[in-house]
Amino acid sequence: MKRERLIEGIWERDATTWTGSDEAQWLGWLDEPLHAQEGLDDIRRLAESVSDEVDDVVLCGMGGSSLAPEVLRRSFEVDRFHVLDTTHPKAIRALEEKLDLQRTLFVSSSKSGSTLETRSHTDYFWEKTRKNAELFCAVTDPGSELEHLARERGFRAVFAGEPSIGGRYSALSPFGIVPAVLMGIDASRLLDRAREMREACRSGEGNPGYELGNRFGTGWQEGRDKICIGDAPGDFGLWAEQLIAESTGKHGKGLVPAPGESPDGPDRQAAQPELTDPYALGTEFFRWEFAIAVAGAYLGINPFDQPDVQAAKDKTNEVLATGKEPELELEGSVEELLAQAQEGDYFCIQAFVEPGPDAEAKLDRVMVDVRSRSNLAVTHGYGPRYMHSTGQLHKGGPNTGLFLQVVDDQGDELPIPGKPFGFRRLIRAQAAGDLETLKERGRRVARVRLEDL
Repeated sequence: MKRERLIEGIWERDATTWTGSDEAQWLGWLDEPLHAQEGLDDIRRLAESVSDEVDDVVLCGMGGSSLAPEVLRRSFEVDRFHVLDTTHPKAIRALEEKLDLQRTLFVSSSKSGSTLETRSHTDYFWEKTRKNAELFCAVTDPGSELEHLARERGFRAVFAGEPSIGGRYSALSPFGIVPAVLMGIDASRLLDRAREMREACRSGEGNPGYELGNRFGTGWQEGRDKICIGDAPGDFGLWAEQLIAESTGKHGKGLVPAPGESPDGPDRQAAQPELTDPYALGTEFFRWEFAIAVAGAYLGINPFDQPDVQAAKDKTNEVLATGKEPELELEGSVEELLAQAQEGDYFCIQAFVEPGPDAEAKLDRVMVDVRSRSNLAVTHGYGPRYMHSTGQLHKGGPNTGLFLQVVDDQGDELPIPGKPFGFRRLIRAQAAGDLETLKERGRRVARVRLEDL
């Protein structure tokens, strides 16, 4: 597709730019840098009203609701803002111990309003705060289950998302902007930078979003499907890998995001975020969103759906429905997995473990070891977070992944109010369900213990 036609097709909301299905319904992100400014006063009023009442803010969210806030938090070095996107009992207990629960604001963030992890976190802290509605607010799409719950319980505030924006494209919508304001970030300045990039992405020549997407797309056509995202302040790659993987990884095709990996290799291409200062995130969020919309046209896929994400969720629910705690039996090894490697593959560590320095050090050693013993790009993610991020690629993309699931001791059960299971059983069911789904798709897998690495 010619440059001018592709760019015009995106801005004219022409679904035939991609597959001619429902793409036109998911392009609200194109205008969100303009619309988000309109709701800033309400968000600022919330932030001002809690400034003397709370010491910490906890965002309960997954995937598109958590990754942009996490990158913002790291980029602006905000210590009193916490992103909770794990179901590991030890991690939840560790966070709780850091907080004065009566001086903490909990932000429940879910587009669908039915995200199991987010609802479980919300109900857990609702009970722990003795049902103090003044300590809760919600960000969700209109009419969702979460909105109804928040209204019923009398949450301090409810902010509406834009239904025509998918989660991975929501960084510049209330799902990113509400957390930004609560962090003390000048959201107007962030959105100003996004609007500048939005205008630049309308042009035919010198269009930064098109140029990046064109590189991704032509590189993919040439067999360079690994996007090696350069190191950047705030770990920008955390957000970008969901955008890339969930948008393009389907129907046996896909771009494989590999943050921090060397771009040297016949199956790789470099992509460097341009972050001269933290507020440049506004620029980069929009540039990369536009780029992946462009790349989707090269791959001939709908970049706004996620047809394979539900499979692992359904399998998790099947495991939970048995009423039994899943047995996470060990299976294979790093060596056996690498023995199956072929040219063009990648190695992916899926860590259902308590996030932290000790786990990171062990996982880093494995990544270094795999790189030294193979020519594979190596990626990693924490479960269940990656299931809402790169999981679509793992199951719907090309069968080029070698998947190493890592599990640890989850500790004692941590009950979830109103559920017949707790967080320990939930994360074990998620690990069991995800590995089973990968095996059903014919993926090469292994499961090991963290302590054995």
